Amino acid sequence: MPKTSSMMPQSSDPTPKVGSDDQNTAPNSVGMAQLLRLTSVTKRFPGVVALDDVSFELKPGTVTALVGENGAGKSTLLKVLGGDYQPDEGEISLGGTVMRFRSPAEAHAAGVHVIAQEPDIVPYTSVAENIYVGNLPARVRWLRNDQLYQQAEEALSRFGFDSVLRPTEIGINLTAAQRQLVEIMRTMVSDATIIAFDEPTSSLSDHEVNLLFALIRLLRDQGKAIAYVSHRLAEIFEVADEVVVLRDGKTVAHKSISEVDNASLVKLMVGRDLSQVFDHKASTTDKPVLEVEHLTSPDVNDISLKVNAGEIVALAGLVGAGRSELAGAIVGDLPVTSGSVLVEGEKIRLRQPSNGIRAGIGYAPEDRKRDALFMLRSVRDNASLVILKRLSQFRFINFAKEKSLADEYLARLRVRTPSYDRLVSTLSGGNQQKVVLARWLAAHPKALILDEPTRGIDVGAKAEIYEIMEGLAADGVAILMISSELPEILGIADRIVVMQNGHLTGELNRAEATEEKILALAMADDLAAERQETK
Repeated sequence: MPKTSSMMPQSSDPTPKVGSDDQNTAPNSVGMAQLLRLTSVTKRFPGVVALDDVSFELKPGTVTALVGENGAGKSTLLKVLGGDYQPDEGEISLGGTVMRFRSPAEAHAAGVHVIAQEPDIVPYTSVAENIYVGNLPARVRWLRNDQLYQQAEEALSRFGFDSVLRPTEIGINLTAAQRQLVEIMRTMVSDATIIAFDEPTSSLSDHEVNLLFALIRLLRDQGKAIAYVSHRLAEIFEVADEVVVLRDGKTVAHKSISEVDNASLVKLMVGRDLSQVFDHKASTTDKPVLEVEHLTSPDVNDISLKVNAGEIVALAGLVGAGRSELAGAIVGDLPVTSGSVLVEGEKIRLRQPSNGIRAGIGYAPEDRKRDALFMLRSVRDNASLVILKRLSQFRFINFAKEKSLADEYLARLRVRTPSYDRLVSTLSGGNQQKVVLARWLAAHPKALILDEPTRGIDVGAKAEIYEIMEGLAADGVAILMISSELPEILGIADRIVVMQNGHLTGELNRAEATEEKILALAMADDLAAERQETK
């Protein structure tokens, strides 16, 4: 029989809390990782079995990738590992001791840390305080900021992130990439021995990704047990030693990474062949729909471009190039100092997003949870958001018509949920993105701006998103897509416009575009500066 940790209540008797003076403390709270084993773990929610008899191991000195479609159970599994959820059946054992983490604090005390994809940042405190939150000395009444800043600076330097994070920067000012790095640093300064990364690269630049991978290899070589969740399969093959595949809440495979290739892994994930993820059929015309003329804002400078009816134009560039800022300026969400935007030849006012919506511009922002969805409203409410005025008479909404139209577009995009009345927060990332697209399909836009439309979405859902985009283009919608994934850009775009430092550096048509050419344009300023320095 396995030993049982004091964290797992076995009777009605009160159990000592982690960190108390009780002698029965969690094993391995500091030190080398031990084998973590999940045995027949099941987790149910109303109407949904999120995890169904899941079993696998996380071994010391090994990077184990957890892959699967959105809704496969990966997020629920990480929440069980991290103490946010408790399994309904099955058990988790650490070094042979059965554990039951009743909170993240108990998981942390056992050395188990989950690095969230969308970290919680304390907005009005410094990076240093955010890094050490929950990790500050318990018996220190006063903590000198200069000492904390110095300690954070040393940690950032040690792990290679000192060039992108300053200890004194305030949390609310951080970019998505910087927030992710703060979350990673919280774990690095702790006593974690089992570390789970949930989509850690979704907001990072290539340089930051390389730093992260070097860090993960260092942790592996130190004997840590690492779980790595990502929808980017190239990352899986670069950093993982083993791979666990989840489908519909079940474990369908646990293999060495050398036993699978891209095609076989995708087939295990989705249960079908997706050899043609990209099936691009050009629909572009010579009729300009969206035109941007000399647009200038605090973040972009003198931008001019156009997107024709039926054309998919990709906006490429590195993190910080100004692509999202350009999108925000086009739709009136960010201030514009000069320039103009035209829809089918008509100039629109750039004062607020409603101006762009009335002109026929749809906009799906990068952070769908923060900027596109009302997480505590239903799937149907979110899908009908921009058509309510059309469904209203004398300020009264025709709810029957709203339900009919919203349900029509949600069904057309195959949004998977037991009911459209459920909160949109309960949906997987891919289905949330389809809700955003259903909203704009219902609005019949002339032009659609999609900022990272497949961020955090599995390969099966990506194929469905691409199919939706192709269908919109075939119907004559002009699509401007922002993406950081070069294979995606090359696979679906008719034309590629590249930005760096807030301005355009070049344009490539589909026939001439390569990853090398896109990257050269994305780094054109840096390369020019290097050449100037060598003269």
